[in-house]
Amino acid sequence: MKLLIDIGHPAHVHFFKNFIWKMEERGHHIHITCRDKEVTQDLLRFYGFKFDSRGHLRRGLVQKAYGILEADYKIYCVARRMKPDIFLGFHNPYITHVAKLMKKPSIVFTDTENVGIASTLTYSFADVICTPSWFQESIDRRKHVRFKGFKELAYLHPRYFTPDISVLEDMEMAKTDRYIILRFISWGASHDIGLRGIKKGTELEFIRKLEAYGKVFITSERALPKHLDSYRIAIPPHKIHSLLHYADLYVGEGGTMAVEAAILGTPSIHIESDASGRPTGESSGNFLQLRNVYNLLYFFSTQESALQASVNIFEMKDAKQIWRKRRDVLLDSTIDVTRWMLDFIETYPESHDRLKQWKNNVVPSQDGI
Repeated sequence: MKLLIDIGHPAHVHFFKNFIWKMEERGHHIHITCRDKEVTQDLLRFYGFKFDSRGHLRRGLVQKAYGILEADYKIYCVARRMKPDIFLGFHNPYITHVAKLMKKPSIVFTDTENVGIASTLTYSFADVICTPSWFQESIDRRKHVRFKGFKELAYLHPRYFTPDISVLEDMEMAKTDRYIILRFISWGASHDIGLRGIKKGTELEFIRKLEAYGKVFITSERALPKHLDSYRIAIPPHKIHSLLHYADLYVGEGGTMAVEAAILGTPSIHIESDASGRPTGESSGNFLQLRNVYNLLYFFSTQESALQASVNIFEMKDAKQIWRKRRDVLLDSTIDVTRWMLDFIETYPESHDRLKQWKNNVVPSQDGI
């Protein structure tokens, strides 16, 4: 089987990497195209993946429209050469367009609801849309397949991830040091329009309040003002999950890293509101599941509420141990997502036919199909 995978975000490198390695071990051929975003290409190189770049993220509606055509064309050129049997991506319109043009199936994964035009451009052309079972948005039932897991389990499940304690030496810290990871995003994606996070100009004040409880390190998609440069994390990008694992708290913008921290057993707080001032976590199946079922993640519309929650966590006795036990509960009640992907894609379309016969399209077992 030949597969073409398009990758648009660093987290998608992690999501697909174990799947790619295992599929290649089974004799399948994988080709990767990718966007030039943040450390995406650095991660691909680190893991030894060859890829074709399809360009960078464009700003503004007109430029974004041109960017869609550009990405479609570049992926089409690659696909014409390799002639894939299946196209794969994560909430990715480009591979669905090219797959439809070449009359081949496309399978996309997503875990983010209400992404507007990006969803329309993806779902309309996709053959299968795979989501966590608690996904909140309504999707065409003929296409929609659910699995009982978080996308982050494809790379942070204990079967695939072992934390590297050398990251503490890289950061010049001892095991007993308490530290906080603070995240800023670029707000450049189409689904970020109208959303708000930490107020611009108040970052240093927010950091100073957190510093009463531990060292603060920043990971940021956007350029930081000079007075915050000393807080920026300077480690190889593949070590960020180890740093999250040992952290005492994650707080900030950026939904993926908030979920990653929670799944690693690190207290996690997300700050983001929509145009009406409502916390965006209220419309996210992932966030609601992690808060209401597993008590691993909290979300707020304001940094003041997030700061108070941070203080409450630091004032708890043995908060880190409590979160690790909650994480164990999550692992016991969810599937190995990589194994599920392998089973579903390697046996497609028969796998899709079987799933449609199960009530609610939810895989009932720990092992997937």
